[in-house]
Amino acid sequence: MERYQRDKLWLNCWGGHFMAQGLKVTAVDCGPLKLDKGIFVTGASGLISAPSTVWIIEHPKKGLILFDTGINYNVADPEAAEKHWGPGMRDAFGCQMTREDAIDRQLIKLGYKLDDVKYVVLSHMHLDHAGGMVHFPNATFVVQKDELRYAWWPDSWTRIVYCLNDYKESRGYNFLELEGDTDLFHDGTIKLISTPGHSAGHQAMLVRLENRGHICLAADSAHLKEAYRNSLPMPYDWSTEKHLSTYTKLRTMENAGIPIYLTHDQKDFDEFPKNGEWAD
Repeated sequence: MERYQRDKLWLNCWGGHFMAQGLKVTAVDCGPLKLDKGIFVTGASGLISAPSTVWIIEHPKKGLILFDTGINYNVADPEAAEKHWGPGMRDAFGCQMTREDAIDRQLIKLGYKLDDVKYVVLSHMHLDHAGGMVHFPNATFVVQKDELRYAWWPDSWTRIVYCLNDYKESRGYNFLELEGDTDLFHDGTIKLISTPGHSAGHQAMLVRLENRGHICLAADSAHLKEAYRNSLPMPYDWSTEKHLSTYTKLRTMENAGIPIYLTHDQKDFDEFPKNGEWAD
């Protein structure tokens, strides 16, 4: 009980005394997948459908913010995908993406211009999250320092899920490099939470909404709720030990009444307001 109260106090300190006037979030699928469940959960099998969720956030003072960017538009074309991702990768991940699924087209469908995007927060830099970076050269990219460095030279067992083509042109971009938990705008509206394990510098986003309260956009802190509930590791994890610690961190938030949303969990995507319907 003492630990629970301490954790709850920690959460309250990050946004409990601030109210996000007008902050709202919608989700889009920037790369639908149909793949073997074993790619997402160690030891699992069977064909599943999964989204590649990107969250679009309207902040009343800071403008338009993206949490992740989805899969690169080149992957929509099988021939171009061979060059961008590498031979056989599109089929291996069961990518069902069309050109209209890419984040640039998704934003245009919602009435935005690409230059409206002021901040791009990256949960991590795997190929299904960093693929749309190229569309936002004028935005500020917010990423954990450990992740940014690791993405340029990953270990051999994780190299397959990092695609240098996604970010090789980003040397001149503006990066805000974080080291651990950070209140992004110092107003309690958006907090980035360090959740390593799946990758070296994975981060989740804790958002404070006026009507819903806190929600946690947990990205790939787990691929599926099933894995999270049962503390199952995922293939291509950077560190299983740190990933299990991240599961504990997520449970602390859930115990405080904060809903968790994952990038690739189909039920999470189906339940979240999407395509211009807003959570506020």
